[in-house]
Amino acid sequence: MSFDIKRLCKREFNVGTKDQKIRLGAGVGIMIFASIIESGILMLAGLLVAGLALLKWCPAYTAMGKTTVEPGDQPPII
Repeated sequence: MSFDIKRLCKREFNVGTKDQKIRLGAGVGIMIFASIIESGILMLAGLLVAGLALLKWCPAYTAMGKTTVEPGDQPPII
């Protein structure tokens, strides 16, 4: 696998609806846990996970050339 910076910079949605719901749940869960233990770093991690879920984009999926988008999935509203 070769590293292609142009492919990583091109943001096309590659996270399907099911994957998005899981990522949003995980991001919110991380943020709730972070607020309980008062951890700023975990809060940022939760925000990152939830934000990327809302954008329906995963940089790791882009690097691997992977997608979980199924036919009929809607593009992100953001």
